[in-house]
Amino acid sequence: MSISVLLADDHQLVRTGFRVILEMEDDITVAGEAADGAQAVELALRLRPDVVLMDVEMPGMDGLEATRRIAAAGGPSVLILTTFDRDDYLFAALRAGASGFLLKNGTPEALTEAVRVIAAGEALLAPAVTRRVISTFTAPVAAGVRLDQLTPREHEVLVLLAGGATNAEIATTLRLGETTVKTHVSRVLMKLGARDRTQAVVLAYELGVVRPGG
Repeated sequence: MSISVLLADDHQLVRTGFRVILEMEDDITVAGEAADGAQAVELALRLRPDVVLMDVEMPGMDGLEATRRIAAAGGPSVLILTTFDRDDYLFAALRAGASGFLLKNGTPEALTEAVRVIAAGEALLAPAVTRRVISTFTAPVAAGVRLDQLTPREHEVLVLLAGGATNAEIATTLRLGETTVKTHVSRVLMKLGARDRTQAVVLAYELGVVRPGG
C-alpha cells in the first residue's frame, strides 16, 4: 500500500524538493502541502496522511506547536525536519509528540527510509541521539507511571526498545515471533500511557530503566 505524506515547510523550494524525492518512490505519495503550522494542523486532520514532514521554524504557528496539536488530536505521526542540530529542538519535538527527528542535510535515501520507518510504526530516534537528548532532561514526565505494571518479559522488551531495537531485532534477541513482540510492545505502550515507541523510550530513560551513555 502507498504511504501518504503531508509536507509542512514555509519555503516552496524545499517542499518542491521533498516532493520530487518522495514521488520518485513507488510506495510514497504526497497528499498535500502546508506553508505554516496552522495549515499543517488543518490539513493533517482533514487529509489524514500516514506521515507529516514538519519544519520547525515557520511563520505564525511553528512546527513544534503544530506537532503538539496534531498529537493531541490523535492525528498522524510527525517527522520533524530542521536545518538545525539543536538539543532544545530535539527535546521539544519529543515533548510535542513527534515520532522522529531528521536533519535537512541528510540524503534522499535517509528521508525516504525515515518516512517508511515511521509509517510502519518503528518510530524511534537513533539511540545516540536519544541518549544525548534524554541526558539533558531536568523535568520528569514519568509521574504516576509504575514499572511494576510490566511483566518481566514486557520489561525486557522496554529495555530493548530504549536501545533502538526494531520488532525484528527484539524477536531475534528474545527468541520470540514478531507477532508476539508486537503484542508485547502494544501492552508496554498501553501500561506506560505512551503515545508511541518514541515516548516509551523517553519514559524508559526517565524511569531509570536505562541510562544515558549506557
